[in-house]
Formats: sequence, C-alpha cells, structure tokens
Amino acid sequence: MIRIDEIYENTFLPWVKNNLPTTALYYHDPFGHSDPGSILCRSFTSAKEETSFIYFFDQEPVILDYHCSAFNSIDDCNMTFDLPRRRKNGIIVVSENNSDNIDYICKQRNLQPFYYFFHGWAALDWYRGYNRTFLITPWTKRSIRKTFFSANRIIGGLRQHRVLMLYHFAKLDLMHNWVSASAVCPAENISIEEIAKHYQDQYPDIVDVINELDLPRLFPGEDHTRMSSCWLDQFEPCAESLVYHVTETVYTGRRSHLTEKSFKPVALGMPFILSATAGSLAYLRGYGFQTFGDFWDESYDLETDDLVRSEKVAAVLKKLDNLPANEKQKLFQACWPVIEHNWNWFYHGGLESVLWPELTEMLDSIKKHLSQ
Repeated sequence: MIRIDEIYENTFLPWVKNNLPTTALYYHDPFGHSDPGSILCRSFTSAKEETSFIYFFDQEPVILDYHCSAFNSIDDCNMTFDLPRRRKNGIIVVSENNSDNIDYICKQRNLQPFYYFFHGWAALDWYRGYNRTFLITPWTKRSIRKTFFSANRIIGGLRQHRVLMLYHFAKLDLMHNWVSASAVCPAENISIEEIAKHYQDQYPDIVDVINELDLPRLFPGEDHTRMSSCWLDQFEPCAESLVYHVTETVYTGRRSHLTEKSFKPVALGMPFILSATAGSLAYLRGYGFQTFGDFWDESYDLETDDLVRSEKVAAVLKKLDNLPANEKQKLFQACWPVIEHNWNWFYHGGLESVLWPELTEMLDSIKKHLSQ
C-alpha cells in the first residue's frame, strides 16, 4: 500500500532519479493545495541540463480559470536558456480521464497527459484498518430505518450540484432521511441562497424551496459541518440507511474523476448511488467493483445532460423511499453479495492489484515517451 502523503517523495521521485535523471518533478504541497505558491520542484541536475519535466497535478480536478496561474508558473520555470528560448518536453500527470479540460490544457500548453487513479490510492490509505475495528455494524446485522445517507458540506464552486440535489430532495419530500447541508459554503463563504440562483432559469422556485429548509442540517454529534473526507464517521446513521448517496466533487461536463468519497460506502459496507459525472458507475466497475443495477435503475449514469441526471438520481431515491420498511430490509439483504464483493475487493488487495500495474505502466509509458 502506498502512503499517499509520501507518494511523491517515496514513489515517484526515486523512479525519476533512476530512470529520467534530467527530468524535473513538480507537485503541490501541502496536500490538497493547487495554487502556485504550493508548487515544489525536485530535480537532479542543473536547470540548463534539464531536458523535460513532469508536473503532477493529480490531487485535484483541473479548473481552467482557477488553475491558470499554476500552469503559468510551471511554464515560466520550464523555458530553456537557448536563444530563441524553447520549452522543455512537458508531461502532466492527472487523476481524471476522458476530460475536455485536460484535452484543452494539453493542446494550449503543449503538454502530454498521463493518468493514474490517485484517489484510489488515497482511499486505500485513509480508510485502512476500519475493517479491523468494531465501529462498522456487519451488514448482516443491520436494521434499515432510513432510505439514504447524503453528506453535503461544501456547496459552492464545483460542488454547487449539491444544492440542486437538496432542491430535488425537498420537492420530493425526502429530507426526512440522513441529509446534511450547509447554510453557507465553508470553503467559499457564499450562502446557499446565492448558489441556488444559478439554477433559477431551469427551476424558478429553487430559491424559495431552499429558503424553506431549516439549515444548517447536521449529523448526530456534530455542532458544525465537519470536513471528514479522509476518514470514516457517522457509523450509526450509515448502518441504518439502505444506500449511501455520494455527492462527488465533480459533476458537470465530460470527464471521469472520482475521489475518495466514492469509496466511503464501499468501506462502510453499503450500497451506493452516485451524483457524479456521466459514466462514473462504469468507471468504478472498470476497477473491479460491482454496482447495483440488478436492484434499482442505474441508467442515470448514462445521462449526459447534467440537470436531467440529477432528476433521475432523485427519482431513484424517491422510488426506494416509497418502499415499505420490510421491502427496504429485503432489498438491502439482496444487496449483500455485492456489498461483500466490494468490501473484499477494497480491503483484501483487489483494488491495489489493479492500481499498481496501472501506475507502473504509466511510468513506463512516460519513460518511453521522453526517450523518443
């Protein structure tokens, strides 16, 4: 298992030193930052002797406007001393696939993209050991009392689709489930009302509906909305919920980008429904996990219209919510084989057996590309 906070120093840096010693390596530190001031450079020769660079932009999805300054900083660092000045061979390593944003940034800045699933490694590290605790009620001993669990802490920026889902929940009378929600986005300090206005053209009553909610909504034991992506919590509410509704970081546009959030229900032994970009369930299945199309409609994952997909996700949750209590319990029991497969795949080496060949093949491809 890779210690995710040491992946650059202990995994990538030694490989670059041994295989591409005239290549500089750039990454962001502290973890989770993506501003120019957080960029670190590691190299093994003088700047004049460097022939190429690898920029690891693998912790966050690319936001073209927001991250422009970081890419400009990398550009400034990687011009040769020749006259006329020319750019060194540039590699960008990312954690999103099939992405219009990556295609654009690489075309504009003459970068060659390479991909590996950073957040798969992060989830393995952050959620390690919970299978050796007594915090998680075995799925065979659970009594289902709620339809779903849905955490919605950061609601601005890329994550404003969470406000859209809250609107659907309110309209469909689903707020009696385990749903958290911020009144003000803790990351951007913008009110949920202002965020809701982005959707007024499509849903004219969204501001009124959102304003009727009693916010903030917190989970048991919380006195404020907590940041808990890097650990598991809320074990009791999750244990009594039929499904975990994952509201991913990225929701709009053409790209495959899942974070550690999508592995929370796996590590908690729960079925899941994703609010994520189109094709995310298929993306997850590509890493050996099973999803729940035999038990409810997963065609929402094929819907490329972002607004319509949100409606389809909400409709699935409403249909499940309408089931009698005994039918929810039976449905949950029917899901046990898939829950068990996903749990074992995550905790007993299955995911890592896919991630490590992917990572090493990426490095071999980088070496081949820069050796041409």
